[in-house]
Amino acid sequence: MKSIQSLVAAGAALLMLHPGPVFAANHREAPITAIDHKADITDVYAFVSYNAGTTPGTTPTHATFILCVDPLLEPGNGPTYFPFDPDILYEIKIDNNHDAVEDITFQFRFQTEQRLPGLFTVYAGAGSGIGVPANQPNPPIGPTGTIIVPPQITTFDSAGLGQRQRYTVTMVKGGVSTVVTNGAPTYAVPANAGPRTMDYNALFTAGTYSYPNGIKTFAGTTDDAFWIDLGATFDTLNLRKAVLTPAEDASPTNLTPDFVSGYSVNSIAIEVPIEMLTKTGKKESASAPEATIGMWGTTSRQRTTVRRAPLEAQNSGSWSQIQRMANPLVNELLVGVGSKNKFSMDQPKNDAQFASFLLDPVLPRLLNAAFGIAVPNAPRVDLLPLVQYTNPIPGAANPVADLLRLNTGVPATPLASAKRLGGAAGDPAGFPNGRRVYDDVTDIALRVVAGLLAGLSYPLGDGVNSNDTAYRTSFPYLGNAPDGRNRRHIDPGEAGCTAGLGAPCLP
Repeated sequence: MKSIQSLVAAGAALLMLHPGPVFAANHREAPITAIDHKADITDVYAFVSYNAGTTPGTTPTHATFILCVDPLLEPGNGPTYFPFDPDILYEIKIDNNHDAVEDITFQFRFQTEQRLPGLFTVYAGAGSGIGVPANQPNPPIGPTGTIIVPPQITTFDSAGLGQRQRYTVTMVKGGVSTVVTNGAPTYAVPANAGPRTMDYNALFTAGTYSYPNGIKTFAGTTDDAFWIDLGATFDTLNLRKAVLTPAEDASPTNLTPDFVSGYSVNSIAIEVPIEMLTKTGKKESASAPEATIGMWGTTSRQRTTVRRAPLEAQNSGSWSQIQRMANPLVNELLVGVGSKNKFSMDQPKNDAQFASFLLDPVLPRLLNAAFGIAVPNAPRVDLLPLVQYTNPIPGAANPVADLLRLNTGVPATPLASAKRLGGAAGDPAGFPNGRRVYDDVTDIALRVVAGLLAGLSYPLGDGVNSNDTAYRTSFPYLGNAPDGRNRRHIDPGEAGCTAGLGAPCLP
């Protein structure tokens, strides 16, 4: 690792080059993924499951990992919607011996079939079906009453589900590959075309799979679980509400519009028994270093693509990583644009090369300039716990590496007591101890880079305190994808700011 002196010097030089903050978890944060949306990881989550065979607050039994890709999907954007890319290898990686190298990998691969190749759209359905009318044009396509529009899509075998995706999950552990899905048909939940076309809830339920070894999986198009006043942030930190009052900070309703409201994302989720994740093969107490694991997600493509128009492209060769993500702020907020591609394609074990961005990041200096708050002096050693196994998430080794660290011995906080600010609000089961879907990582990140870990407490926030859609309280915890017919985005100045409820959004 570089000396502190050289890191500070590098940070000062980078301060002149860094173009400013990006603040959308990981939505299109690097040049390489800005032009490869399918491989773009928007968010990753890792948390002790809060419904898997135990009452929240008791001994943990399972952990859940979620990988979301393909950002800001407009729900009504047919006719082919948003399938997973069969050419991408999606992976969730686990480090359980604290060396920033994966010890367990869960690999997801998808296959697409077009079951209605002659239809102009991939999903069609209505009620119990619509028959041919008596006044059909010539030439007739069948006797009056013959079904021409299939019934509403309610299962993965429904006739109107023209585009259907199967997927396989393979666990790689100790060099041994095991197919988790065990050969059974496993389908991805499609985009929510609308209430006439499909029963999305029925498909969501059917698309949640359980296996004899205690693993559960889910893949499909869901609500984007992230929330933020994104437009105001990109307007050079022109936040509508940057410093929150105690009442605003404690409120579950929003003051400002959730830019991500009404958008979908493609989500992959897996729930795994904890003893399958730890180095010891046992559930460990929260005080044991072996209880803590590191997690990150990656997307990869094969190295060679041959275009064969009018035939489909052909891929070959070894896998080449396109992107990775762990913490919802390191590459997004701290790494300079000129290094974001390299960060995306490199491995966590090599992250010491990016330490200069962490020890003198630009964002806190912008907060200092924009809002007049005092921030810690460089080098920012207070930020090192974000990329090391240190308290409150201990580990035996301490490499500098961007991993989402999870102490599997810390029980899930009961939902009624959970805090959106996670560890910053005294909730030990929340970010940065892993990350739950309802952790407000935007506000947490603002406060951490402003000096929270150095003892400076500023109630910074973007005014968006909750998601626009309810999360599930059981696996896979994600909310329903907005339906293409009735989706709505919450805009500045609207009468209701939290999914149509509460006070008006600030203009």
